[in-house]
Amino acid sequence: MKFVHIADVHLDVPFTVLEGRKLADKRRLEQREAFRKVIEYIKENSIPYLFICGDLYEHEYIKEATIEYINKLFETISDTKVFIVPGNHDPYIKNSYYAKYNWAKNVKIFTEKIERVEQENICIYGYGFEDFYLKNPEYERIQLADRNKINILLTHGTLDGSKNDEILYNPISKTTLKNMGFDYVGLGHIHKLSYNDEENQRIINPGSLVSLGFDELGKHRNDSAER
Repeated sequence: MKFVHIADVHLDVPFTVLEGRKLADKRRLEQREAFRKVIEYIKENSIPYLFICGDLYEHEYIKEATIEYINKLFETISDTKVFIVPGNHDPYIKNSYYAKYNWAKNVKIFTEKIERVEQENICIYGYGFEDFYLKNPEYERIQLADRNKINILLTHGTLDGSKNDEILYNPISKTTLKNMGFDYVGLGHIHKLSYNDEENQRIINPGSLVSLGFDELGKHRNDSAER
């Protein structure tokens, strides 16, 4: 199967580390352009699935015009099923745009309740944040409904975190995930790309589309995968 997996776009982040409004505005436009290029790639290559694993936008700063921009791009790929997992910066709370906006028909937004969506020979499981913290995830209770299908888990959180602050953001065990039998686990939260770090890697963090600070050096890109 073909899909694109991205996370941590953080649209409308204020970029307070940049000196001067013009630089911050320029970087936000670059974020938009990076996201648009992802959509163009999907359109040009007829990719049937787009997985967005958290922090698509900044809840505190997001403008409705930016939400409209995002949604119009989704409408241009109407044959692509878009699955969104809210993260700790864009949780599915009562006044969020996830809850109150009329999203395109091809968009599915998960909540903290674990859901399974069946797509032909694929089962997609997903859950996200309904608050700015998620301390006790219940992913370990997932029982794969059909192991003959391609089973995918989408979420946003900390993989094998050890610090006190890390356990507040959906702590996940890599060993547990491997034993559960998923064919692919799409994550978000860590801005550094984690891909081909080990043989037959199935737990992927794509990193942020663009660097969001001077401490985020190295490669940043969207990750597309094919199975």
